[in-house]
Amino acid sequence: MKRPEPSTDLSFTGEPISVEEAVTKWPIRYRSSKAKTSVTVGSTFYDGGSDETLEAKRHYSQALVDGTLFNLGDDVYVKAEEGNPNYIAKIVEFFEAVDGEPYFRARWFYRPEDTVIKTLATKVQEKRVFLSNVEDDNPLNCIVSRVNIVKVPPKIVSGAEERDIPPCDFYYDMKYELAHLTFSTAADDGDASSTISSESDSNCIQIPQKKEKFLLDLYSGCGAMSTGLCMGASLSGIKLITKWAVDINSFACDSLRLNHPETEVRNEAAEDFLILLIEWRKLCQKFGLISSTEVIESDDVIQMLKCKDKLKEFVTTGFNTNRFPLPGDVHFVCGGPPCQGISGFNRFRNNEAPLDDKKNQQLLVYMDIIDYLKPNYVLMENVVDLLKFSKGFCARYAVARLVAMNYQTRLGMMTAGSYGVPQIRNRVFLWGAQPTEKLPPYPFPTHETLAKSLIPTEFEEIQVGHSQKNLLQLEKALTLADAISDLPPATNSEENDERKYDTRPQTNFQKFIRLSRAESIIPLDGGSKSRMLYDHQPLELNEDDLERVCQIIKKKGANFRDLPGVIVDEDNKVKFDPSVERPKLKSGKFLVPDYAMSFVNGKSKKPFGRLWWDEIIHTVVTRAEPHNQTVIHPLQDRVLTVRENARIQGFPDFYKLCGPIKEKYIQVGNAVAVPVGVALGYAFGVASQGMSDNQPVIKLPFKYPQCMEGKDEEHSA
Repeated sequence: MKRPEPSTDLSFTGEPISVEEAVTKWPIRYRSSKAKTSVTVGSTFYDGGSDETLEAKRHYSQALVDGTLFNLGDDVYVKAEEGNPNYIAKIVEFFEAVDGEPYFRARWFYRPEDTVIKTLATKVQEKRVFLSNVEDDNPLNCIVSRVNIVKVPPKIVSGAEERDIPPCDFYYDMKYELAHLTFSTAADDGDASSTISSESDSNCIQIPQKKEKFLLDLYSGCGAMSTGLCMGASLSGIKLITKWAVDINSFACDSLRLNHPETEVRNEAAEDFLILLIEWRKLCQKFGLISSTEVIESDDVIQMLKCKDKLKEFVTTGFNTNRFPLPGDVHFVCGGPPCQGISGFNRFRNNEAPLDDKKNQQLLVYMDIIDYLKPNYVLMENVVDLLKFSKGFCARYAVARLVAMNYQTRLGMMTAGSYGVPQIRNRVFLWGAQPTEKLPPYPFPTHETLAKSLIPTEFEEIQVGHSQKNLLQLEKALTLADAISDLPPATNSEENDERKYDTRPQTNFQKFIRLSRAESIIPLDGGSKSRMLYDHQPLELNEDDLERVCQIIKKKGANFRDLPGVIVDEDNKVKFDPSVERPKLKSGKFLVPDYAMSFVNGKSKKPFGRLWWDEIIHTVVTRAEPHNQTVIHPLQDRVLTVRENARIQGFPDFYKLCGPIKEKYIQVGNAVAVPVGVALGYAFGVASQGMSDNQPVIKLPFKYPQCMEGKDEEHSA
């Protein structure tokens, strides 16, 4: 944008700042040669017309613009393009350039609509703005008028709660940074407004650190994410315990109970769990276990009081054992609210109003639970379509809800293969932290990976480690062989869900993934050190599919196209060979089914695809049928077993699953890759102890799965 022409009705006033002070504060302005500015410039703000640092003749503390006196540190409106609201900025410099022109340097404030929140700005409190780290130089006559911006102390609030804000035009308590689209507490380090002095952060209640931190795992599945988080937290010196877990799948709940007997597992819908928590709190108040300023009005409670003594005993026991969490009990809530309505596989997605779709309602429920329990930390996981669907509406909604509650937030996209498994699997994560806590960073990758996800340009910066990958010393990407080559043979109709290995590990990954629970960093009291192989069973194929699989040759890239009677034209499209009769199976059905020929208009190589040892899986899914995906073992005539999929997801071998085989595949396919959870758990632990800086990323001091080994144990290979 072209700079406005300087006006004659403006000038600097008072004595210039001394040369010594000016050179000390702004040395780059007084260099003999021009230097490129290192300050980030937001595309939605005035770009200053140049990326070069202007040299200064002298600096000032005051300026007159249209008869109004402005001081360093004042907050002002700055001229915007015609038809747009004026920008908002803090004056951080007044200087006369070497060509004699007067300038000021602006540090910009963002309105909610200028941030990742965008069209959901109405979810955030009125008059609220966010201080940025974006600065640039502007002609002095761009200043329009003074604006009254108040800095207020951080405070967690309910989404519907009104804050006590002094009279002002705008207020702020957070900064907004483009790196990982981060909202963070505005520290008391010179960020305070010049119009009204800020209240001290010491007004915030400091909660004593507890030895144990309790975690609630919502939409827990079989517990992969919380297991990883607890392991990672342990590596940082924090004892994080999954105290409560909620999932609607009964088999997943059984698996979680089996592996985490310390956890209170609830097999119910999350919205029902929230209702339970609200009623539980009323009961605790009724029996004087917690203080209450509310009037108890619950028909259910009144009815239950008919058996008051028994009820009081039940509630008192539950209260003393933390059977159900009360507000303030939960340090950390994690979860991946299912949003099938945004999936790219859903052809009937509601682009106009995503949250009206019942398949996306769990995002609202998740945020309502956060609003009720007010944990210190929040971690939400979801598919990359969260950023793509309806211009990222659901991602923006999640951020807006947390920011409205005054949680700091940070977005990141992580690739499972970057943390030590042979799988790409891109997922989006959203950190939330109370304003008095350290906002956790994202962990740098430890391993190379082969691909990145296509995401909207606006969200490119949230790819963890993407811009720094050339600066990192990464381990070589793991392959399928690294993960599963040691596992004993299994048949299509394998009956044993528990067996001995009868083989030795061939790679470091296999050596450590075999550790027993007692040998790991999260042992159970009295846990056995014996190592057993669980769930090494494949989905049993019917006779027709088994016959087809047996005819898929054992070589890299083999699939249904290698079967007799199939040819590929010059457009890479399959068709039946007209020169031969179409082959049939023993059952009389065709060897090559019609669905394989028509899948993706005949251009797919996935149907009845055979994996190979040097490959990396794109994404472990919840189904094992080979009809439209590459899931056949490299050398055996079967699909990958539940355990092989679990290995690719980074599950320790001691993690045993419950339910029918199809349900086990679902549990593994829905899980957050365990090493991703470990990496995030470590980042949480470091931040929660105040040991991290304000950078959005952190380097991990370990690799997975070597980090699983208990510190005080010596184990054989």
